Amino acid sequence: PLHTSALPTISRPLTAIMKLLIAALLTSAASAFAPPSSSVAYRQSTVLEVPIAKSNTLNYNVASRNNYRPLFMGWGPDPIWSAGAVESNIQACPSGLCVSLKLNVDDGTEFMYPGQYVQVKPSGDTDVNPVFLAIASAPTGTPPKPTPPGKKKAKEEADAAAGPEPSTPEPATWEFLIKKTDNNDWITNIKPGQTVDVSQVMGGGFPIQDNLDGFKYDFPTQNVLLFATGSGIAPIRSAIESKQLNISPAGSGGRSCTLYYGVKTPDDMPYVSKFAQWEELGVQVVPVISQPDLPCESGAVWKGRTGYVQNALEEDGVPIPRNSGALLCGVKGMCESVKSTLLESGVFEGRILFNF
Repeated sequence: PLHTSALPTISRPLTAIMKLLIAALLTSAASAFAPPSSSVAYRQSTVLEVPIAKSNTLNYNVASRNNYRPLFMGWGPDPIWSAGAVESNIQACPSGLCVSLKLNVDDGTEFMYPGQYVQVKPSGDTDVNPVFLAIASAPTGTPPKPTPPGKKKAKEEADAAAGPEPSTPEPATWEFLIKKTDNNDWITNIKPGQTVDVSQVMGGGFPIQDNLDGFKYDFPTQNVLLFATGSGIAPIRSAIESKQLNISPAGSGGRSCTLYYGVKTPDDMPYVSKFAQWEELGVQVVPVISQPDLPCESGAVWKGRTGYVQNALEEDGVPIPRNSGALLCGVKGMCESVKSTLLESGVFEGRILFNF
């Protein structure tokens, strides 16, 4: 017979083994009901976590979340179409590479944050794929006031219970910068007075309020760096003219700001006429030409910075990196290189912002 004094000695290892077996069984059972870590179902779509560095004209729908964005492989939320009337469509740069389009819409209140975008397609035409365009002008809606961190959850619960607040539609005029391609002549050649179908405003835009304002990273944002290539200047222009960056000329108490903007030739650069206005707002504009030796139809001869935007940043360095934030929009190579340089310099990753 087993002596009772031996029971504690045997029961301890048995108990430990049983706990391990139970834990393994529970983990296995839980994983059977958990969604995969890399993708989740969204309607008929698959959501993949992908690093983002996107330009102004897009071929997919994305939603903002830090430096990674869920990419909806089935277009994501369905567009709700309304009519937009073309006010004007003019050449945006001497080379004719881009056009500047103004659209009159019935309600501009949804456009609250720089970097938001819409889908646009020919009026009533279901055979042409819509184009995705970031709005280049300043927001025409009023964003809600920020909620103190301690009250954020309670406010979110109250808002969810109350439902969306009704808003009064307010007509607005939005501007777009559109690069000409082989398959978008229907919009780049559109005439004033014609109508198009415009979706609801999409995306969260640049998360400026969440990441540049306040003391989320213990160091206040005192310096803003802006980076754009080609038509990627559109949402950056919106940010500059939105007044949400809290920038001002030197000595005026606001943030300092530098814009690095790259194109191939001087004739490919839109918004040159706005540079002086941006400088008055407190933005130091640094145009960068990658192919200065190419002949320009305008006869322009470039004597400024050459190379690429990322090279200009490397040459200048990042002042007060722990107090700096950045907004990026343009070609993938530029965005990846600039982000790498900013991180190596000590800029917080959460303050390197993309609009998609």
